[in-house]
Amino acid sequence: MQDRTHLVDDITGHRRMRRNRKADWTRRLVQENRLTVDDLIWPIFIVPGSGIIDPIPAMPGVNRMSIDKAVEAAREAAGLGIPALATFPNIEMELRDETGSNSLEANNLINLATAAIKKAVPNIGVITDVALDPFTSHGHDGILRGGEIVNDETVDQVARAAVMQADAGADIIAPSEMMDGRIGAIRMALDAAGHQSVGIMSYATKFASAFYGPYREAISTGGLLKGDKKTYYIDPANGTEAIRDAALDVEEGADMLMVKPGLPYLDICWRMKEAFGLPTFAYQVSGEYTQIKAAAMNGWIDGERAMLETLLSFKRAGCDGVLTYFAVEVAKILAKR
Repeated sequence: MQDRTHLVDDITGHRRMRRNRKADWTRRLVQENRLTVDDLIWPIFIVPGSGIIDPIPAMPGVNRMSIDKAVEAAREAAGLGIPALATFPNIEMELRDETGSNSLEANNLINLATAAIKKAVPNIGVITDVALDPFTSHGHDGILRGGEIVNDETVDQVARAAVMQADAGADIIAPSEMMDGRIGAIRMALDAAGHQSVGIMSYATKFASAFYGPYREAISTGGLLKGDKKTYYIDPANGTEAIRDAALDVEEGADMLMVKPGLPYLDICWRMKEAFGLPTFAYQVSGEYTQIKAAAMNGWIDGERAMLETLLSFKRAGCDGVLTYFAVEVAKILAKR
């Protein structure tokens, strides 16, 4: 028999990586990571009123919704198999003040939305944030005193707000304001109020990023913000500090961890998952979403492929799920496969 060994066989030691890539069935057989509808959390924006679907210019395809429309959206999401929503309020300007006091109103917009969604669609999870930026007149995530975001007073307030959100039916509290000690304080407050079953998804590493702009338009805080958030968000240059921050949240009782933004911080996702083994999530933030949408609308990239590729990258980096504004769009695509 003629020896058909090739130089490449000698070079590779007869190990050819392309063997497992030769056909669709082999590629499917050896695929290491898969994106499914179970990986999706859909962030939505709530506004006062009824019958409102208000497009957000900086986020094509994303709308602010009144509670009744949010309930309809929740039904659609549940029908597609999306496990959970993350809700963010855009309250009236006259209700915003230096301390974000409306966060402590039991019947504020976010709590009314939670109650309505859980009543209409009890099988979908509701994840709420207790950061104060939607409630403050200055756009910061905490209470502003003498030009400083005061840590301890803010922690006291977000812990109280967390109990009210749980009372309204929130399944998971996701505190994003990055105050020291907030996770432990919220856990103790929830347990004292009898909410032992309510989880905490910590924004364990929230970076002082350039990718939040469209979100701030969505909740009408962009024009309000005085200064920046660098005294409480993490420096994008600091990976080890981010892991230390996450470690404190784990010690304080976080049930799940989140990295925000997502794509620029895949290394942090991997390090957190490896270090702690807790369910780990990434938030594909508004700037990440808008980049893909804008490039696709201009015909510069294949938007669907880019969307799915970035979401798969989070899975490869160790994430158990992703908060993404693409959730419904992706769920519809996956349902056809």
